[in-house]
Amino acid sequence: MQNRINAIKLLNAPKIKELLYKLYGKDNRVIQKQIRRYGKIIKQYQNYFFSTPVHLFSAPGRTEIGGNHTDHNAGRVLAATINLDSIAAVTETRNNTVTINSEGYTDPFKVVLDDLEPKKEEEGTTTALIRGIAARFKELGYNIGGFNACISSNVMVGSGLSSSASIEVLIGTIINHLYNEGKISKKEIALIGQYAENNYFNKPCGLMDQLTIAVGGIVSIDFRDSKNPIVTKVDFDINAQDYSLIVVDTGGNHADLTEDYASIPGEMKSVARELGGEVCRDITHKDLIEKVRQLRPKVGDRAILRALHFLEDNQRVLDQVEALEKGNFDTFLDLVNESGSSSCKWLQNCFTIKNPSEQGINLALALAENYLKNSERKGACRVHGGGFAGTIQVFIPDEILDGYLKMIKDIFGEKSVEILSIRPVGSIHLNAEL
Repeated sequence: MQNRINAIKLLNAPKIKELLYKLYGKDNRVIQKQIRRYGKIIKQYQNYFFSTPVHLFSAPGRTEIGGNHTDHNAGRVLAATINLDSIAAVTETRNNTVTINSEGYTDPFKVVLDDLEPKKEEEGTTTALIRGIAARFKELGYNIGGFNACISSNVMVGSGLSSSASIEVLIGTIINHLYNEGKISKKEIALIGQYAENNYFNKPCGLMDQLTIAVGGIVSIDFRDSKNPIVTKVDFDINAQDYSLIVVDTGGNHADLTEDYASIPGEMKSVARELGGEVCRDITHKDLIEKVRQLRPKVGDRAILRALHFLEDNQRVLDQVEALEKGNFDTFLDLVNESGSSSCKWLQNCFTIKNPSEQGINLALALAENYLKNSERKGACRVHGGGFAGTIQVFIPDEILDGYLKMIKDIFGEKSVEILSIRPVGSIHLNAEL
């Protein structure tokens, strides 16, 4: 077994701060907070399992910064890992059982690895994810085995920052390092997480979240071949621009939005089929514009608008990557604003027509746009993630940050705002890095 070292000794290793700087930034107050956080999870492990853990792991959350609702029609996205993460204190066992004590849950999640068949009663639970991930490892011919773990996550559920994918990649990374010497690729770990969520958790998710979290940093992902997406790391330090990246939770009722979410890929694909394709990646802007008149009675105006959004936002990802690679942050911000405008007007995922009186996302965007006019430098805002209820994303110059935070907290609540930084590292086994 590689990297067997007492986790307490690991946390006090001379080089630990250097590693934590990579994960959480170079504010020493933040680093001390993270050291206390890891210390807490180690103590939790000791109290629950009556021993000291050996390994420490981390898997970040992610933020989407380009390509809104493009992945499900074989498009491109631009995403990045963030400084919020799921962490675990872990030791392998010989009892062929995975036992996870998760902060905030009374009972542990436990899976005996002799039985890896899907369980209907487990759908929607962490237990289903553990069983599904282990099953997929075994199906692919990889090694699996038991372990004890305590897990803690500050990736908020329902924030659009991919809390479930963070846990999936964390579990996959644990099995990879404990039983496969860390040799399984990041892409394979992401695919295994998606498989578990699709087939055991019973949620038909795409692959963007898991891929971004596994690989880390700013990544461009091309889903033309959904089984073998092309992942490209983008070399740009957003944290060095004197801007803050904000996610604002506008609240709203997330219940009964399944139909709203499903209508977007469904309507896009209906346009593609009328034009001889299967998904919007198969059609061109020229073909769509030329056939608008014939399409309207067949698919409806909203479907056409959503297809137009796809075509524009899919190209916009390439333009954003080019702007970042050339160091042109102002151009990048312009493109973020264009994407946000397209999502509101064409994609139409900023509120649900089932409850038009509740428009927290549009209200938050209007307030951000109005506030950003006070800055001599550009800012940007857009809906974040799936939409209809939930979060917006704001890039704001640091010199006007405090006033914005005061305004937005007064309206949406003290806990509505999360200040993020881009983390350059994906899922990680801390022992292997020291």
